[in-house]
Amino acid sequence: MLERNLTLKQLQINRLLNITQAINDNLPASDLFSMYNSFLSWEMGIKKMAIYIKEEEGHWCCATSIGISNELLELDIQEKLTTYKRLHNLTEENHPLISEFDVVVPVRHKEEAIAYTFIGGFDENEEVYDKVSFITTITNIIAVAIENKRLFKKQLEQEGFKREMELAGAMQQLLIPNTLPKNNRYELASIYQPHSTIGGDYFDFIDYDDPRFAFCIADVSGKGAAAALLMSNIQATVRYLINKRIDAEQFIHQLNKSILDSAQGEKFITFFIGEYNTDTNELIYVNAGHNAPVLFTKGKLQTLNKGCTILGAFDEIPALEVGKITLDEDALLVTYTDGLIDLKNDKGVYFDEEFLFDFVRKNNDLSTEEFNALLRNEIDSFKGNQAFPDDISVLTCKIFKGKSFIAKTNSIL
Repeated sequence: MLERNLTLKQLQINRLLNITQAINDNLPASDLFSMYNSFLSWEMGIKKMAIYIKEEEGHWCCATSIGISNELLELDIQEKLTTYKRLHNLTEENHPLISEFDVVVPVRHKEEAIAYTFIGGFDENEEVYDKVSFITTITNIIAVAIENKRLFKKQLEQEGFKREMELAGAMQQLLIPNTLPKNNRYELASIYQPHSTIGGDYFDFIDYDDPRFAFCIADVSGKGAAAALLMSNIQATVRYLINKRIDAEQFIHQLNKSILDSAQGEKFITFFIGEYNTDTNELIYVNAGHNAPVLFTKGKLQTLNKGCTILGAFDEIPALEVGKITLDEDALLVTYTDGLIDLKNDKGVYFDEEFLFDFVRKNNDLSTEEFNALLRNEIDSFKGNQAFPDDISVLTCKIFKGKSFIAKTNSIL
C-alpha cells in the first residue's frame, strides 16, 4: 500500500511538472485545461468535475468537465457562484447541476474570484481531504496562469500602463549584469531578450575572494510586472543567501520559502545555480525544474538535471539531489531559459534542444562572446519574421582547467 501511494504521488508530481512546464511554454488555455482534465481523471481518479472561468465580458463558462452531461452543464449557475467564498461542502445543495458534486473550490486572485472547480463522485472510504488539497494546488496554478495571460493582454492595451512598463523595464535592466568577467580561469557572456518591455527571466554571477565563483539563471512563471517584481526579489534573496555561505539543501529550501512568502503560491520559478572551484576543478549545482544546462567537455556533451522540483509551488520540496562534476579539461557550459527553445520559424519548426546541442558541438571552441554573438545571429536568422514567444536569456560560461590559489572559506553549495 505504501509503495503504491508513493508511486501515485510521484505520478502526480510528474504531471504537475508537465503542467508547469506547459505554462512556461506559454501554451494556450485550451491545452492547459486539457492537461488539467487528464490529471484529475487519471492521476487523481476524479469521477465528476467542472471548472468555471470568467470570460472577458464577465460571463462565467465551463472550461472543461468530467462525468457531467452537456444538458446539465447548460444550466445557468451565475448567481450561485458568487456565494462561494471559500472551499464549500455541497452535500445539501438541491440545484440539479451543483448537487452532482461534493465540494466547490474557489480560486481567488487579489480578492477577486477567477475560477471555481466543482468536484464530486468520491467513494465512501476515500481520503477526500488529501485529494482536495492537492487539487486545490493545481487548480490555483492553472487558474492564476490563465488569469495572468488575460490580465497582461488587457493591461498592454492601455497606453498609460505601457509607459509604466517602459519605465519598469529601464529599472529592471539595472538588475541584469551588463558586464561579466573574463580572465585566465573562466569567462562568461550573456544574451538577454525580454519578450516585452519587462520580463521574468533572471541571471546573475557572484565572484568570491577565493577560487570559487557562482552563477545562476531563473525563469519566473508568467510575464509582466508581477513576474518582474518577483524576479527582483529573487535576485536580492539569492545574493543574501549566498553571502550566508549555507549548504545547497539549506539554500534551496530557504529560497523556496522566500518565493512562497513573496508570491503566496500565485507564481513559481524554475532555477539553476552552479558553483565552480578552480582549485579542485569541481562543479557543484542544483537544477530546480529548469531547462537542463548543456555542458561540453572532453569532446562530449551532457545535460545538468540533478536537483529538485520548481520553487514556489510547494511548502516543502519533495526531494533534492545536489549534482557534482569534476572537470578534468576545459569546459563550455550553456544555461538558458525556455524562451530559446520555444522559438519557431516560418515553417513551424522549433529551435529545440537538439538544434542547440548541435550548435554547441560545432562552436564550443569559440570564446563566450563569440559563441553568444553567433548564437544570437542564428536566433535572428532562424525565427525570420516570427515574434519572440517568450523572454530569452542565455548565460554562457567557459571554464579553463587549472589551479589558482587556496580556498579561504567553505562552499555555499
